[in-house]
Parts: sequence; structure tokens; C-alpha cells
Amino acid sequence: MSAATLVPTRGDAAPLPLVRHALVLAGRSVKKMIRTPEQFIDVTLQPILFIVTFVYLFGGAISGSTHDYLQFVLPGLMAQTVLFSTIAIGVNLNTDIKEGVFDRFRSLPIPRSAPLVGAVAAEGIRYTTSIVVTLGFGYVIGFRASTNLWSVVAGCLLVLLVAWALCWIAVFLGMVLRESGSVQGIGFLALFPLTFGSSMFVDPDTMPGWLQGWVNINPVTHLTDAVRGLFTGGVQTADVAVTLGMAGAIIAVFAPLAVRAYRRKA
Repeated sequence: MSAATLVPTRGDAAPLPLVRHALVLAGRSVKKMIRTPEQFIDVTLQPILFIVTFVYLFGGAISGSTHDYLQFVLPGLMAQTVLFSTIAIGVNLNTDIKEGVFDRFRSLPIPRSAPLVGAVAAEGIRYTTSIVVTLGFGYVIGFRASTNLWSVVAGCLLVLLVAWALCWIAVFLGMVLRESGSVQGIGFLALFPLTFGSSMFVDPDTMPGWLQGWVNINPVTHLTDAVRGLFTGGVQTADVAVTLGMAGAIIAVFAPLAVRAYRRKA
């Protein structure tokens, strides 16, 4: 992409230059993803592997029926695979900063934060791919939503919103940590107790009391229960409200921190 593409033309009176330039740079990131399809491995093959592993290896033992367990676990697996995929942007930005990619943007007449916002916006392609693959493969092997189309769409959008919120944490880690491997390690270390210590895979009532205390306050439990309710019925407004509040709080705290850390680095 040439600098001329990003330079505003004479008389250009766009009211939101940050949004305009961020969208252009988001398009650049999407083209980069398409040219390097290995970036989609974690959002295409990983969801399928998780579904096969949990449904066919553990489903019979946990639920007594792989079909019944598929109905229970697929909404949680969708959330898990998308949440784990948010770490990639922190790793990639850390690498780009070290390789001087963002130094080139500094010479262009664009808002300082436009490359960062564009990269975050482009991640929506990867998250959406993970959601589509998970739901599509689930339907192939027998999952069926018992609600209507709009409820399923709402559940998918809820997962997408939380993923976009969490990616700001990954961006912040990518800016403050020195090595990309550290970003990945800390990201996975934080997500494991949040995802596995939730209602994603088993009913919390089967857990010991001390673990139930953590599971019940775990925000990922509220996300899982909200999506499960939107897919299979019995959605609780409280779960949706907590999830929306969690996403809003993460964005409010970590988006400014990530942008500030980015400006110091880039």
C-alpha cells in the first residue's frame, strides 16, 4: 500500500479521519491475512479439533450421549476457540514493532493510532471465521439450535464483542512485553483458568463447593451461559447483562492503555 493511498486529497473534509484511515489499514491487514492463510489455522482447524476431542472422547463419559453433550458443549467451545484466538494480535503486533513495520506508518500523514485501530478491526475476520467454522461443523455432526435465527445471531455477536474486547488486553501485552513468546505464554496462562474453570464443559453443580465459588463469579461462565441460552433456550437476561458489562469495562480500561503503550513504542 502506497503512502498516496493514505494521504487525504485537497479539499477532503472527512469528519472522522481516524476512522477513515483505520479502515484503509484494516483492509491492508485483511489482504495480508489472505496472502498468508496459515494465520487462519487457529480459527479453522482448532475449533474442529476441540469439538471432535470433547464430544467424541469425553461426551459419552460426561453426559452419556455424544449428541446430548454436543448440544451442551458447542456454545462453550465456540466461546473458547474465539477467546484463545485473541492472543494472536498481541503476538503479531509485538513482532511488527520489533521489525519496524510501524516506523513506516510514522512518516505518513495519518492519525498516530490509525494502524493500531485498523489491526484490531481486521481481527474481526478471524473471529468471525472461528464462529462460522464452529457452528458449521457442529451442524454437520448433529448440533441443532432450539431457538430462532435471531437468537443464534445474537449469541454469535455476543462472542464477537467479547473477543474484540479481549484483544485490547492482548494488544496491551504486546506493547509492554519484550518478546512475542511472552505475550503468547501469559495470554494462554490467563485464559486457561477462565475457560476451563467455567461452565463450558460440565455443569457447575457437579464441582466441589470451593470450585463452584470461582465458576459462579467467572465472567466466562456468564458468557457461556448467555450463548448457550441464546442457542438452546432459557437465556438469562442477567448473563447477557454481565457479559455486556464485562466487555464494556475491558474496552474502557484496556483500549486507552493499549493505545498509550502503542504510542510510546511506535
